[in-house]
Amino acid sequence: MIEISFGKLVLLALVALIVLGPEKLPGAARTAGALLRRVRSGWDNVRAEVERELEIEEIKRTAREAAARAEALQNQLNDGARQVREPLAGMVDEATAMVRPEAAVGQEGAEQGDGPSGQVQAELPLAGPVSHDATNRDSAA
Repeated sequence: MIEISFGKLVLLALVALIVLGPEKLPGAARTAGALLRRVRSGWDNVRAEVERELEIEEIKRTAREAAARAEALQNQLNDGARQVREPLAGMVDEATAMVRPEAAVGQEGAEQGDGPSGQVQAELPLAGPVSHDATNRDSAA
C-alpha cells in the first residue's frame, strides 16, 4: 500500500494545521481516519474474496485430478477383469464342450428309463483303476 514514514507524517500534519487551522483539524483527522478505515476494510474484503476464489479453484482442480485418477483406476480394473474373464470363458466353453457329449449319452439312457428316476448321469473319468473287490482292499492295507 502507501508507505508513509514518520517524517512525511509530521510534514503532512504541519501542512494540515496551517491550511485547516486548529479548529477544523480534529474533525478533518477523524474524517481522514474513517476514510482510511473504509479503504483498508474494502481492500481486506477484496483480498479475502480473491483468496476464497483461488481456494475454490484449487479445490476444483484437485477434484478434477482425483476424478481423472479414479477414472484411470476404474479403466485398469475393467481391463484386469476382462483379462481374467476371457481365459475363464474359454475354459468354461471347453469344459462345456467336453461334458455335453457325455450328458447327451446320459439323456438318451434317461429317456429310455435306464437311469434312476429318469435323471441324467454323467460319468467323469477317474485318475486310476478302481476295484470294488474286498480282497484288493485287504491286500492294499
